[in-house]
Amino acid sequence: MKKNILSIALLAISFGSFAQTYEFQTVKDIEANPVISQDNTGTCWSFSTTSFLEAEIIRLTGKKIDLSEMYNVRNTYPKKAWNYVMRQGKAQFGEGALAHDVINSAEDFGLVPNSVYSGLTGNNNAHNHAELTAVLESMLKTYVANPGKKLSPQWKEAVNAVLDVYLGKNVTDFTYEGKKYTPKSFLEMTKLKTADYVTISSFTNEPFYKTFLLDIPDNFSNGTFYNLPLDEYVQNIDNALDNGYTIALDCDVSEGTFSGKNGVAVIPENDADAKLILTEIKPEKVISPEYRQAEFENLTTTDDHLMHIVGKVKDQTGKTYYKVKNSWGTKSGKEGFVYMSVSYMKLKSISVLLHKDGLTKNTKSKLGL
Repeated sequence: MKKNILSIALLAISFGSFAQTYEFQTVKDIEANPVISQDNTGTCWSFSTTSFLEAEIIRLTGKKIDLSEMYNVRNTYPKKAWNYVMRQGKAQFGEGALAHDVINSAEDFGLVPNSVYSGLTGNNNAHNHAELTAVLESMLKTYVANPGKKLSPQWKEAVNAVLDVYLGKNVTDFTYEGKKYTPKSFLEMTKLKTADYVTISSFTNEPFYKTFLLDIPDNFSNGTFYNLPLDEYVQNIDNALDNGYTIALDCDVSEGTFSGKNGVAVIPENDADAKLILTEIKPEKVISPEYRQAEFENLTTTDDHLMHIVGKVKDQTGKTYYKVKNSWGTKSGKEGFVYMSVSYMKLKSISVLLHKDGLTKNTKSKLGL
């Protein structure tokens, strides 16, 4: 009888070791503004990178400023429209863009606080760009659908008029905390220097330690990326976070093991664990550069969503996860955050944007930064 009881106890202990629910402990937490929602828009690129810039302002000045995401969107749409029309419709037009497009917008048009430009018009209290996008796309298709006919210069004015109606007229000057600014002088006040930000990635079809043009649909502005070996790519992500620099992340969230509901993003070693791993700790797949490349080339890994990495956590086994601030609101994930494993980062991240001083000294030297 005693042997049976002991066997049952040992079995329970053994079973328990294989059914550990996640318990996370903070390793590194970098100050950032609260989670907000992008609502019914495809503008995660602006929400994530604007959040990143807000954290940079905190790091540089200690100031907490709620920047306008929609100011960046408002000033990026004309660029996307130009790209579509000049390529005579042989380009993607939509709500998507990348982190460097926010940096480009800040460089060209400055920044403004959300209190000055919310992007909400009329009685709207939430963003919904379905109609805006449909109207703009219909207009642009009309412009390029008349071969042999001269395109009038008014098309650019028409695009801006639509943006004024749906997002509000652009900003030229404003008052913030009792001081007058232009968007450019406001950017100067934040101490942000757009030239200090770089994007790194890791793909084996391009030379390492050089820049390359990443061929994904949302790279309409032909942004270039520094290419690093996979392990060095992750080392630089860790180095930045460990030294107090947050990171803007572009990644694939279409995997069933990226769970907005459970707030985890993981890659199970065994496909049979795909459901259990969302709530229980399971072994994860070892990600090689070759596997990452193959998943990208066969379009299993796609450019889906941009978010903001603000720290690290670990589970009770000591495994590290990245604390990722999402823009799906506080009801999603763990109060708006997703804890992403290193395996998921290695396989499913497309690229990250960060301050160049967040890079390791070795990488900065190799890149000539």
